[in-house]
Amino acid sequence: MSRITRIAIDDSAIPPATPQMEQERRVAVFDLIEDNSFTVPGRDDQPMMAGPYALDLAIREGRLVFDVQTENGEKVAEFHLSLGPFRQVVKDYFQICESYFDAVKRLPPAQIEAIDMARRGIHNEGARTLQERLEGKVELDIDTARRLFTLICALIPQA
Repeated sequence: MSRITRIAIDDSAIPPATPQMEQERRVAVFDLIEDNSFTVPGRDDQPMMAGPYALDLAIREGRLVFDVQTENGEKVAEFHLSLGPFRQVVKDYFQICESYFDAVKRLPPAQIEAIDMARRGIHNEGARTLQERLEGKVELDIDTARRLFTLICALIPQA
């Protein structure tokens, strides 16, 4: 029961996503709902509120907001994270994704594979950053962190 069963993304504060990012977002949400590990531990002498959870992601006042509720809408927790630690890795991720999408159209498989390996490495770095930022607030595995990082990328405006 320590899992996310519903996810909503409030993208009203950002420019529209590209078709590629929309596709990545759909895949990440689908994969996240299918398989994830997400637990909100008890804090300040409060017991853990058992899942399954509903998660709303948004950018508000320049911060990344995780609004966690039970499936019935009961508030579990809300976390506001600074975007600073994510900005460079998101920028790097978008650049490598752009290279990857361009490579798929015109480069041989060996070069595409090399770019894809670099893309996965940056994606893993973003997932680890997310796990660090949520330490003590949420327990999640690396695959869940990777999928959430993809959704975070869809929320952080590109300069």
